[in-house]
Amino acid sequence: MRRRIDGGSSFERDYGYSRAVVQNGFVFVAGTTGYDYATMTMPEEAGAQAEACWRTIAGVLEQAGTSLEHVVRATYYLTDRADAEAVLTVCGRVLREIRPAATLVVVAGLLRPEMKVEIEVTAVMAGTISTI
Repeated sequence: MRRRIDGGSSFERDYGYSRAVVQNGFVFVAGTTGYDYATMTMPEEAGAQAEACWRTIAGVLEQAGTSLEHVVRATYYLTDRADAEAVLTVCGRVLREIRPAATLVVVAGLLRPEMKVEIEVTAVMAGTISTI
């Protein structure tokens, strides 16, 4: 069974995607930028954008029935490698105990020039993790 999670962004409707898709015990969260989707505003600084990304991602995971603690994969996209330290400091604070597999990619640009950071994650549904 496949379930879509709406994050409240007009981008989702306009561009034909879901903020997240829940399927087969996983939650696949789309690339998320630093917008506050209620006001469609974004902080200027990359670290603050990363914090906004994580707030959105946490809310989406909660809607899906899981949490940041169940993130198993994260990909960070930055438009400027000079922002890596600020963004990774935020990611480290959020994920310090979770420690998912992660990749950082420096890209030529994102959809809009004000976007400096985009974060994409995959999480497992709460209760589906087993120990060996």
